Amino acid sequence: MKPLEIGVFATLKESPEATAQWVKSMGVNNIQLLCPPEEYWKEPKRSQFTKAFADAGITLTVIFIHFPGESYADIPTIQRTVGLVQKELCKKRLALALRMADFAKTIGVPIVAAHIGFVPEHASDPAYREIVAAVQGLCDHCAKNGQRFALETGQETAEVLLRFIQDVRRPNLGVNFDPANMILYGTGEPIAAMDVVKKHIVSCHCKDGIWPKEKGVLGTETPLGKGQVGIPNYFKKLKEIGYQGPVTIEREISGEKQKQDIIESIRWLRTLA
Repeated sequence: MKPLEIGVFATLKESPEATAQWVKSMGVNNIQLLCPPEEYWKEPKRSQFTKAFADAGITLTVIFIHFPGESYADIPTIQRTVGLVQKELCKKRLALALRMADFAKTIGVPIVAAHIGFVPEHASDPAYREIVAAVQGLCDHCAKNGQRFALETGQETAEVLLRFIQDVRRPNLGVNFDPANMILYGTGEPIAAMDVVKKHIVSCHCKDGIWPKEKGVLGTETPLGKGQVGIPNYFKKLKEIGYQGPVTIEREISGEKQKQDIIESIRWLRTLA
């Protein structure tokens, strides 16, 4: 795969075959995929899954971990439901994350990624130490699998994210950089944030958005080029920092409008590559 190869973020549709054809119809050959339902983690469904993407010539670059009960409806809901930071859910969710990583290993995917939730801003917070320990355990498990674990950006500033990475102290911990999330959560200018965590970026999204209108609410995702990321500058910065992986378009809507926006984005991005 060439550096900065364009890919898309996908969720499993009615079947692996339908998903692979949906991707192929847009003219790309790689995806990040939201981890499929558990029925695909073992045979015979696992072979059906891998065959569908192999037959279509689609490479899976990242499996994205997610958990039952998560919702991104608004910031309070995200704080309450997303990731590993909720003490009462962490142990159960961590066990599930390890199984998703094992599934990714069996199908040859080298990176697993996740939103782990809002990392506490202050390292003295007891919850901070707990989430550090949880991610250390996840990284250690991934290391045994020969995998990297990547933190999705956005829910904390780049400086807090960097300190967290340094405190976890695991060489296979990296960043799945999403520039729009920095804007949507109001946590910092994305291009400047890339300079802070550039040594740790192992995968990335290409997404656009508009800053929140007031503190404590989410901003608005937009088609590429219609938001405030500055996508040409984002592409320029990826080249500047020496990023060699794919660039994965994520459009968080559904239906025909999602597909059309992605196709238009692919055409535009290929003029920047």
